[in-house]
Amino acid sequence: MPSLQDQLRGLVYSTEHGATCPDCRQPVAECRCAEQAEQARLAALDGIVRIRRETSGRKGKGVTTIDGVPLPETELKSLAKVLKKRCGTGGAVKEGVIEIQGDHREVLKAELESRGYTVKLAGG
Repeated sequence: MPSLQDQLRGLVYSTEHGATCPDCRQPVAECRCAEQAEQARLAALDGIVRIRRETSGRKGKGVTTIDGVPLPETELKSLAKVLKKRCGTGGAVKEGVIEIQGDHREVLKAELESRGYTVKLAGG
């Protein structure tokens, strides 16, 4: 006979609790998976912000990526907004990496250093 935990493994909705998290099986209101993932991401950083120019997977269009900024996701998005405005271009935040359209490495390096970050230009 399977254990109760094995029976509940595929459970995504319960009449008692409503929607449940598929990872921790807690009610969605009590789930802390996103917070734990964010804490793990921040703990893995070494304190150096790396700026690189990338074109792979973007049909030849270059973007400047900023990785290693030790900020929570919400603050990372607001920093990205300021940096996009400073460069006068668009961009996005994807999985903890800020992407700015175009090659703006020097401008971004100066801006981040003025904010107190240790910055390295990575890649070619």
